[in-house]
Amino acid sequence: MPTTIAIVVGGGSGSRFGGPPKQYRRLAGGAIFRRALAAFAAHPRIDAVQPVIGADDGARFAAACGDLPVRAPVTGGGSRSASVRAALDAVLADAPDRVLIHDAARPLVSPALIARVVAALDHHAAVVPGVAVRDTLKRAPAGTIEATVDRRDVVAVQTPQGFACALLREAHARGDDATDDAGLVERLGVPVHVVEGEMTNLKITEPDDLALAERWLATPRVPRVGTGFDVHRLAAGDGVVLGGITIPCGLRLVGHSDADVALHALTDALLGTLGVGDIGTLFPPSEDRWRGADSALFLVEAGRRVGSVGGAIAHLDLTILAERPKIGPHRAAMRARVAEILELDVERVSVKATTTEKLGFTGRGEGIAAQAAATVLYPA
Repeated sequence: MPTTIAIVVGGGSGSRFGGPPKQYRRLAGGAIFRRALAAFAAHPRIDAVQPVIGADDGARFAAACGDLPVRAPVTGGGSRSASVRAALDAVLADAPDRVLIHDAARPLVSPALIARVVAALDHHAAVVPGVAVRDTLKRAPAGTIEATVDRRDVVAVQTPQGFACALLREAHARGDDATDDAGLVERLGVPVHVVEGEMTNLKITEPDDLALAERWLATPRVPRVGTGFDVHRLAAGDGVVLGGITIPCGLRLVGHSDADVALHALTDALLGTLGVGDIGTLFPPSEDRWRGADSALFLVEAGRRVGSVGGAIAHLDLTILAERPKIGPHRAAMRARVAEILELDVERVSVKATTTEKLGFTGRGEGIAAQAAATVLYPA
């Protein structure tokens, strides 16, 4: 398992706030810096957390964050890039495979967002979260509109940003200062992958941002539970697509798409928490574009719709009913694949299997059924 260290950069002065640095201001009973550090310290995919502080902030940090299970803080430099380089030097002895760089002024980073970035590092050397720009963009030098900027391909980039550690060290060794670490990596010509960010992952820059964060934290969240059920028949073939993986055998599931009953049931369960219909409504079997489609596309869209209205997937529970093929040897791979598709911690995904004691169409080996339950937390 790759080693991942999170570097949380909190060495700025926060001059727009006046007084002590903004990262030590209180938010819902604790320092902003503390909330950011605690999010990574508690995350199962993070092996260690390295704080970066200002030269005069040792006492402030000890008072606000001294009891957290994080590494001893290092003193940052005169710029953000210098602060990151100091942290990279500090963790060098641990030889981490990957590092995440996060702004201490983003205290509302969610476990799901951290998981998305870490999961994407399994396939990419550089990863950033980004959110689509909703407002019309104008270029306005000297306060006068000069042109409208096409926003279709524009995203607002957030942290945590994740990198292969060796790549980030090279980028800092060869680059000058940049507004973010991804900018240094881009200069090396290395592609930077974008995962979905979160509107609530705001960077507290102005006093109004702190008030907004307080309101968000005070907003209660309510659980909604959705269920899904799907059935497909079996026929002779060269492998069953189930739970996002292919099980080699002399069978296949028959359907308009790849007929993955497990992912179909999970998709319907998520859509059920939204009340927007079912998989047939969004992806009609009458449309040729879905013929033979990978059912992961359906599950991704359901997850995107949940996230677009502030929902957070708390848990998924999938039960597969099949006499053949045997599911037990493939459960772990299915859990991992579902977690990867939805960018969740694998601990949030349960996969179970049972037979129907030779009864019914599943018992006769004529088909496979799946049922799923999804628990999602939404703003009240």
